[in-house]
Amino acid sequence: MTVHAMMPEATHDEAARFAHVVSLKNFLMRNLEPKWRGYVDEHLTPQFAAAGRDAAEEYRDLERRLAKLGAYRTWQALTVAAQEEMWRSVGQCVDRQLGDLDTRAKTIDGGSVRTDSEFVAPRYLSKVDIHLMPGGYAADRGGDDVRQGAVFDKAAALYHMGRNGGELNDVRGHTIVQHLFERYGNLQPKRILDIGCTVGHSTTAIASYFPDAEVHGIDVGGALLRYARARSASLGQKVHYSQQNGEQTDFPEGHFDLVVSSAVLHETSFSALPRIFKEAHRLLRPGGVMINLEVPLRFDTHSTWSRIRGLFEALHNNEPFWIGAQTLDVGAIAKSAGFAEVLAGYQNATPKADRAAAPTFTTKSGPVHVVWYMVSGVK
Repeated sequence: MTVHAMMPEATHDEAARFAHVVSLKNFLMRNLEPKWRGYVDEHLTPQFAAAGRDAAEEYRDLERRLAKLGAYRTWQALTVAAQEEMWRSVGQCVDRQLGDLDTRAKTIDGGSVRTDSEFVAPRYLSKVDIHLMPGGYAADRGGDDVRQGAVFDKAAALYHMGRNGGELNDVRGHTIVQHLFERYGNLQPKRILDIGCTVGHSTTAIASYFPDAEVHGIDVGGALLRYARARSASLGQKVHYSQQNGEQTDFPEGHFDLVVSSAVLHETSFSALPRIFKEAHRLLRPGGVMINLEVPLRFDTHSTWSRIRGLFEALHNNEPFWIGAQTLDVGAIAKSAGFAEVLAGYQNATPKADRAAAPTFTTKSGPVHVVWYMVSGVK
């Protein structure tokens, strides 16, 4: 049994392949990465220091030295191979039942979806396949196609290795609501927008707390959004999805009480991120709230290995803005966009928001999936 009606079902052999991918990813992350971190700290960093150089500041040169080692290149190759195998195995699972998924999506009522066959995704999302996902977020075969949504949904739980809410993959949505309850508890949103919603993991979770609200989600892929609508509806939430660019939407000014994004900013660009914040400000009514959740990684606090690992994400996992997003002062960008009472800090991850829970928002960071970086403000 799957967690919702749209989730692709895996055969015994498919489930075994998925388990192999997760096992390999865990081995690479928990067994091999710490060894490379230790090697950098014990051998390369002292060499740089002896030469009067800062290894952390010169991490790109240090990475080039590592890349000359066969064992390091093997770790790189295996990490990429595990990611590619994840997408390949999930894609084959989805393709086996794609006709049924397309039909199922049409028979599930609730919410709405609006796509545009002439829509052009921004270049920062179309020039590479983000996360090595074939076709990226914008892949769409037209018609009633939901393939890319089904692939993303099934693969996301494998990608996060169950740490983001299992197959529902919704902890970030609950964490956004917890931040809202803690910091802006008097807000009772009637219209909510999720920018960069993909298949509605966070959108659906957020909608569940506000049954009387009109909830919208936007993203760049038609197949993602058709799947998202049916997925949300199968989980009892009527969400209105539309194919739009978060830098410039077609919603009227002051239309929303709450605008959110969930792990989206690092997949934009230096020029796009400020425009997204300005658009969020335009879309909010006076007194409305913006909340952005991001990975809890800030470049200025990174260890040398973390900087090298970030470079790997940028170069080999097709995350070109991974480092850029972590160097920006996102709070300052929010203020420049016109937001007041701007907060930048860290919120403990939670599988369920609770107004009565003890506050967990702090300036202290922590591991990914344990805490999330939050930037919020009021119009």
